[in-house]
Amino acid sequence: MLHLCLQPNSFVFDYMRRDIFQAIADPTRRAIIVLIASQAMTPNAIAEHFDTSRQAISKHLKVLNECELVKKDIKGREIYYQLELKKMKEIDQWLEQFREIWNSRFNQLDNVLSNFKHTAP
Repeated sequence: MLHLCLQPNSFVFDYMRRDIFQAIADPTRRAIIVLIASQAMTPNAIAEHFDTSRQAISKHLKVLNECELVKKDIKGREIYYQLELKKMKEIDQWLEQFREIWNSRFNQLDNVLSNFKHTAP
């Protein structure tokens, strides 16, 4: 996505690329992901679950599509959006490093509590 920023006496071109983490940062987009996780849905069907305009939902779907978190499946005149599992695995892989850290910390805490329990009068 190319953004043109006007500044006095100059043009500044700024290339902004969306990534999957920007996409999931928005609570509405996360809710859309949850909705289509189990079945493909049309934009109208998705919009029925939100108290916002159909146009706003379309913008969210555009971001999710640009980040390849959802894919379009055109059937006749209808467009269905479904979750792109390969991209969701990228998020899961990134989160895995934190799971390992927290599991290690919880194990350390268990050891401390166990030692405390055995040494307490």
